[in-house]
Amino acid sequence: MAANFSISDIIKFMETDAKRPVSIKDIMVKLDIPKDGRDGLEKLLKSMVADAMVVSIKGGRYGLPEKMNMVAGELQCHADGFGFVLPEGGTGTDVFIPQRRMKGAMHGDKVVARVEGEKPNGRREGSIIRVLSRAHAKVIGIYKKVKGFAVVVPSNERILEDIVIPAGDGSRAKNGEMVEVEITKWPAKRQAPAGRVIEVLGDPDDADVEVAVITKKYGLPLSFPGDVTKAAKGVPSEVLEGECEGRRDLTAKNLMTIDGETAKDFDDAVCVERIANGGYRLFVAIADVSHYVKPGSIIDDEAFERSTSVYFPDRCIPMLPENLSNGICSLNPKVKRLTLTAEMEFDSSGRLVNKSFYESVIKSVERLTYTDVSAMLKEKDAELLAKYAKIAGDISLMEELALKLNALRVEDGSIDFDLPEPQIIIDIEGRPQDIVKSERNIAHRIIEEFMLSANRAVAEVFTSKQLPAIYRVHERPDEDSMNDFREFISTFGLDVKGPPTPKTFQQVLKSFEGKAEEKLITHVLLRAMKQAIYSEENSGHFGLAFDDYAHFTSPIRRYPDLIIHRLLKLVSTGMYSTEKRKEMEAYLPGAAVHTSKRERVAMEAEREIVDLKKTQFMEGREGEVFGGVISGVTSFGLFVELKDFFVEGLVHVTTLGSEYYTFVEKEHSLVGENTGRRFRLGSEVTIRVVKVDIGRRRIDLEIYNERSANDKPKPKGTSKPKVKGEPKSKTNPKGKAKGSGGDAKGKGGYKGKASSSKPKKGRRRAKR
Repeated sequence: MAANFSISDIIKFMETDAKRPVSIKDIMVKLDIPKDGRDGLEKLLKSMVADAMVVSIKGGRYGLPEKMNMVAGELQCHADGFGFVLPEGGTGTDVFIPQRRMKGAMHGDKVVARVEGEKPNGRREGSIIRVLSRAHAKVIGIYKKVKGFAVVVPSNERILEDIVIPAGDGSRAKNGEMVEVEITKWPAKRQAPAGRVIEVLGDPDDADVEVAVITKKYGLPLSFPGDVTKAAKGVPSEVLEGECEGRRDLTAKNLMTIDGETAKDFDDAVCVERIANGGYRLFVAIADVSHYVKPGSIIDDEAFERSTSVYFPDRCIPMLPENLSNGICSLNPKVKRLTLTAEMEFDSSGRLVNKSFYESVIKSVERLTYTDVSAMLKEKDAELLAKYAKIAGDISLMEELALKLNALRVEDGSIDFDLPEPQIIIDIEGRPQDIVKSERNIAHRIIEEFMLSANRAVAEVFTSKQLPAIYRVHERPDEDSMNDFREFISTFGLDVKGPPTPKTFQQVLKSFEGKAEEKLITHVLLRAMKQAIYSEENSGHFGLAFDDYAHFTSPIRRYPDLIIHRLLKLVSTGMYSTEKRKEMEAYLPGAAVHTSKRERVAMEAEREIVDLKKTQFMEGREGEVFGGVISGVTSFGLFVELKDFFVEGLVHVTTLGSEYYTFVEKEHSLVGENTGRRFRLGSEVTIRVVKVDIGRRRIDLEIYNERSANDKPKPKGTSKPKVKGEPKSKTNPKGKAKGSGGDAKGKGGYKGKASSSKPKKGRRRAKR
């Protein structure tokens, strides 16, 4: 009976009709749910309480937290002891929680907070009244012996309390070793959490241990459960003859894969043909993972739980077992593979005029790399052109179509943040050897344009038929962010009026193309943008300027793509029935939330491992001098990215000189009160490395000048500089803005957001 009502039905009833918290009976009467549907309703309400969508109170009643002066959401703690409750769904302002009102809640927990007041600056404050679910049953940290017992100091600074390890629960851990501890007693008022060591990881400076710490910290599984591995081994290693029946045979087409040199799984193959009137026919064949991974199977359950592959500089944590991801589902050259193909026809200008989707079987003619394709197209490499003579013409035609697709996309307002990204070179021991710029060449653009076209075409199928699907959405910036951006850009003589559009942003970027301020403007513009997520509601993709967009092209590494494949098959076979529609309406909202969350976890883990490798790379470079660019400005100092590498460090405000500095948020600047000395986002500086702290992933820098070069002592009576009016605060080295757990708010209630050049989460090109 669960298909007869949904979460949205319950929320709508509570929002519009209910005058007070409601009972299960009230809901059943209102939604006309029969008696045998009660169990399903109770389970759904339980999940809604766990997800902080509704609050349960005494008497078996349920209500929306905002109607009861409560906020339900995730607790984000700060290393200084306070925290913020981020409302579920991102609606409403955060609630500040002082340390004394944590009531045993820990960082990441889903909680209910009571709002108990509002400061003149508009900030809400409150107390935790209930922990709905715990985020950390296990914690990673350093084992430290104390008289009669031991403690584990969490490596995550946002987990505020040390874990007490009673005598006998240390599992032979040695002082200073990295361990994993299971919490056996949760913290409470005046009571520290307790636990037992369940695994000794080893020396915290060991490269493999460091990776293990990060994967465990984010709950990333390094191996598959035995039953999943066994089930995967039961999948045939090659396409069986009977599996090709009913599929379109594309084995004679010049379909090829184009990927990076180190890629091992190939989930897309492409080819282009010339058609009448100067048009093009594009084939985008995607690995048919859905043929091998069936809904409800143990492989599917594990894939859904992971939701995404996670990529570290020296390894991958895959969504699917290796014999699927690198084997039968990978479009390896010269062998038959089952695919789901998007066939698209474009006119001579590159406009889409026709599209179709079908199950197919292919045989990739070549496994090409971005480097080789670029060398053939741009450098006319004779050796490579001879080696790939049979497909050289096809590759040229691909470039021709891709450039037209890109030109049309730009014309429509699509924004291209073409920022350089670091590539970390790792040695055989897992240590960073070098950090270089990751090149993005014409081959990358070809594949990007073809994948975007396929993803867009697939999404249009569902919107045109008004069928439930899971979309990749990117909402327009909110008004506060736009006002901040308008004020900032006005200092450069630009007046950005009206509601934000992709075209507006594109034109701003074009105004600074090739100029010294280009990188600065790009970073500030990125900060105004929202994060792309998965959603069952199609609100379009702002950054791409697409009304319809879904992820279809990477089912080996992204679960939403696998969902889209299954739904597309239902459409193409005419089996997307009314019953299936109701099933999807109930399933997709939860799937969208889960996969979005898993993507964020993966991105945070990837970011932390990169920060670790960067810090390791700088180890031993204390005292060295580098040129740099100010990449972030906060109340407590400057983040500077070194020109030689993609490494960022902090110049703390206390090292800037003996005067007060004012943080001018709108101008992304720190300004000396007496001298007028100004440090602004995007400005070039020379710095010296002061300290490298691998454990905290932190690099301390100082502005290099004669004083710092000669280490002259400070004159007596000279006070340390500080930001005027700012409270003392132990700052988080990342300086993240409000709601991200960083140091946007000081201990005394500082309200200004950190002005960082770093893109918000989800901003990388690959995450479109």
